[in-house]
Amino acid sequence: MKDNFRPSAAQPNPTEDSDNSDLTLLLEQHKKDIWEWKQKESEWIRDKNQLDGNKQIIEELSTKLIEMAKINLAHKELNGKLQTRLTEVEEDNKKLSKQIENYIKNHEDKFRKAGL
Repeated sequence: MKDNFRPSAAQPNPTEDSDNSDLTLLLEQHKKDIWEWKQKESEWIRDKNQLDGNKQIIEELSTKLIEMAKINLAHKELNGKLQTRLTEVEEDNKKLSKQIENYIKNHEDKFRKAGL
């Protein structure tokens, strides 16, 4: 009877059905694999874009940091000069104060006579 077997809608060919279902399962698995790889690729692209953006931010911040370090050095030099000048002015002020004090002591009698 096997030799006379003819597949029909009522009696489909079991070998063909088995092959079709295997292919369908394989096709579905490949579709699932492709979708998973596309998801991974999407994540990789997102991560790369994020890394590129972070790299640019780091480069910009590094440039600004170098500029600020130069400005800081210039300010330190200027502050050093200002501190030196301030010390000179304070010393001059002390000398002038001492000179005025000595002048007043030396001319105290004249000031009293003048009513000061």
